[in-house]
Amino acid sequence: MAQKGVELDSEKLSCSICVDLLKDPVTIPCGHSYCMECIKDHWDVEDWRRIYSCPQCRKCFKPRPDLEKNVMLAELVEDLKKTGLQAAAAGPEDVSCDVCIKRKMKAVKSCFVCLASYCEKHLQPHYESPPFKKHKLAGPSKNLQENICSRHNEVKKLFCCTDQQLICSVCSVEEHKGHNIVSAAAERTERQKELEVSQQNIQQRICGRENDVMLLQQEVEDINDCADKAMEENAKMFCKLIHLIQKRSSEVKQQITSQQEAEVSRVKELQEELKQEISALKKKDAEMKQLLDTEDHTQFLHNYLLVSAVGESTPISIPPRIHFQKVTAAVSDVSDKVQEILKNMWTLNPQRAVKTEVLPPQPEPEPKTRAGFLEYSHDITLDPNTAQKLLVLSEEDRKVTVVKLPQPYSDHPDRFTTNLQVLSRESLTGRCYWEVDLRGLGAVVAVSYKEISRKLAPKNPFGHTEKSWALCCSRDSYTFLHKNNKTPLSSKIGVYLDHTAGLLSFYRVSETMTLLHRVQTTFTEPLHAGVQFVCYGSSAEFIKLR
Repeated sequence: MAQKGVELDSEKLSCSICVDLLKDPVTIPCGHSYCMECIKDHWDVEDWRRIYSCPQCRKCFKPRPDLEKNVMLAELVEDLKKTGLQAAAAGPEDVSCDVCIKRKMKAVKSCFVCLASYCEKHLQPHYESPPFKKHKLAGPSKNLQENICSRHNEVKKLFCCTDQQLICSVCSVEEHKGHNIVSAAAERTERQKELEVSQQNIQQRICGRENDVMLLQQEVEDINDCADKAMEENAKMFCKLIHLIQKRSSEVKQQITSQQEAEVSRVKELQEELKQEISALKKKDAEMKQLLDTEDHTQFLHNYLLVSAVGESTPISIPPRIHFQKVTAAVSDVSDKVQEILKNMWTLNPQRAVKTEVLPPQPEPEPKTRAGFLEYSHDITLDPNTAQKLLVLSEEDRKVTVVKLPQPYSDHPDRFTTNLQVLSRESLTGRCYWEVDLRGLGAVVAVSYKEISRKLAPKNPFGHTEKSWALCCSRDSYTFLHKNNKTPLSSKIGVYLDHTAGLLSFYRVSETMTLLHRVQTTFTEPLHAGVQFVCYGSSAEFIKLR
C-alpha cells in the first residue's frame, strides 16, 4: 500500500469510545465503526431499555444488531501498525522528526538520552532494540536543548536546591560543590505534589466561583421572574382600577343625566300650565273688548255678568336652579386622593416596594410527626395520558406497575415515550403531603413541572434537569437527584411540599418520620407528583390518606 502512495490516518481508524486504534473493528447499521468490546459494553448499559443507540449519531436500533468483524478495517489497522504510516507531515507548529531527510514527518516522541525527536517509523528502534529500550521517551518537545548544560554539554539530571536550578553532574562537583543537590526526578516529585495541591485549590476556587455565578444567574432569573409577575399583576390591578373608575364615571354621568331630565321635565310642565293660563286670559281680554264696543245697553248688561267673571291665577312656585357643584367637588376630592395614593405608593419607599416583591415568603414550621404531616395530606391519582406503555395503572389510577408487554395506549403528546415514567393528574401548590408505597427492586419518587420533555426522555429522566426533583430508592440506599447532581443518602416514602415557600422534603415513613433529604428552592410553576422505574416487576402505590 505504501508503494501506491496511500497514507493512513490513525484518527480515522480510531474508536470514538476508547479513543484508540480499532480492535476487532465492527461497523453498526448507521455506518459508524467501533471496537467490538467497546460497542458491546455500551449496548449492555442500554440493555434494560431494549433500545440501542450509536454513541456518535444517536441513531437508535431495535432489536440489538448482530456484530460481525469488519475484515477490511482490521487489515487497514494492521497495516497502520506495521508500516507506521500514521505519521503525518509536520506542520509549522509541530515538532518534526530529526531523522527524516526529504519529507519531515510529525514527531510522536522525543528521547531525552538521544536528545532527538522521532516520527512513528524512526521511533521503532527504541521499542525493538534492547540498548534503546532504556532511553527515556516523552511527548514531542521543541526544547530538548534546554536539558543540556551549556558549559559542560551534559544532560541536566540534577537539581540544586540551594540555587534552585537544574545542573549536570559536572556542575555538581564544581561550582555547585557542597550545595544541597537532589535528582531532577526527586525534585519533580516534590514540586508535583505542591502543584497538585495548588491545582486542587484552583479547582475548588473554580468550582466555588462557578457555583457563585450559577447562584447569581439564578438571582437574575428570580428578579426577572418577580418583576415580570409584578408587572403582570399590576397591569391586571390597574386594568381593574381603570374599569372601576370608568364604571363609576358612567354611573355619575347617568345620575346627572337622570336628575337633569327630571328637573327639565318639571319646569316644562309649569311652563305649559302658564301658557294655557295666558291663552285663557287673552281670550277673556278679547271678549271684554268686544263687550266694551257694544252700543246696545240692554245687550251690554245681558252679557256683562258672563264676561266680567275672571278666575284667580294659581301661584307658581319656581324652584331654585339646581347646580351640580357637589358632584363635581366629590369627584375632584376622589381624584386628588387617588393621585396622592399613587404618588406615595412608589416615591415614599421604592426600594422597599421592590424588595417586598423579590424576597421569597418564609416557610412555616415543618410538621414533626406523621399526624402533623397528615393534616396536609393530598390524594394523588396518576394521569394515564402520561404513562409510558410498559406501565399499568390500577387501584383507581393510584397504583402503577411495570410489565413486560407494551399496553395499547393511544398516542398522546403528554405520554413518556422511553423512560418508565408517569405524572399525576393533580397540579400541586401550597402545602401538600403524600405517601408512596414502593415494591420491587427500586423506583424513583419525584416532583416535576408538567412541561418536562417527553420525546427526549432518554436524556431527561426525573432528576436530570432543572424541571424535576427526584429521590432514587433502592433496597439499600437513597439518592437525591436534581440537575443531574447526585446526593447519596442513607419501603414507604413520604413527600412534603410547601410550594409557596419553595420547600421540598422526602421522608422514610415508619413509626417515626425519618428525613431523607430536604431542598430549599424557588418553584415557578405548579408541580406534579411522579414516579419512574428502572426494571420490570416493580410497582408504586400512592396511599389514600383520607
